Amino acid sequence: MTAPIYLRQLEIGPMQNYVYLVGDPETREAAVVDAAWDIDAILDIAAKDDMRITKAFVTHFHPDHLGGRFGGMTIAGATDLIAKVPVKVYIHKQEAGFVHRVSDLSDSDLIPVEGGDTVSVGAVPVKFVHTPGHTPGSQCFLAGDNLISGDTLFIGSCGRSDLPGSNPADLYHSLNHTLRNFPDETIVYPGHNYADRPTSTIGTEKRRNMTMRFESVEEFLRFMGR
Repeated sequence: MTAPIYLRQLEIGPMQNYVYLVGDPETREAAVVDAAWDIDAILDIAAKDDMRITKAFVTHFHPDHLGGRFGGMTIAGATDLIAKVPVKVYIHKQEAGFVHRVSDLSDSDLIPVEGGDTVSVGAVPVKFVHTPGHTPGSQCFLAGDNLISGDTLFIGSCGRSDLPGSNPADLYHSLNHTLRNFPDETIVYPGHNYADRPTSTIGTEKRRNMTMRFESVEEFLRFMGR
């Protein structure tokens, strides 16, 4: 019998970001995924649900997910979170070197992880899935049959691959090999509200999402204009 999982999807900020709270309804422990834009609102929702945030997971280092400097503004994020609650920030080891370019996080704030690692939030195991392409260390989080997919897989589309550090060939493999191999019933929770519904499934995306239907990387690159 699968253990129950607490999972909240919150749309926060002007870029339609999804922030997630995922954890154990028995121990009342939760991890926050991509805490940004309004840290007080995130903490308030967790408190109203009687959940205690004990960890911070980051899908990738872009400021709208991590917080930090973006153009001429500063986005609230992980630095502001750890000033309020004593948590560590779990980020893929290939992203750790980029964090300091956009935020004031120190090395001691970070726990570098890699694909295949599993971290328990209370008694709920969360598996880290390395999905490079949008950024070198983009990662998804699997809790039960719930996949928090960040900016790798959107509903009906995928993350950009034309930004500094992006790699469209890596993104193809992340979509069409790594994520495509998950069971069809896996529920997809994307990093932004860019669709007409907040969640999907791997099975639905395999049928309807063009970015998961290319038989070769060459076809995908042509589709992406590369």
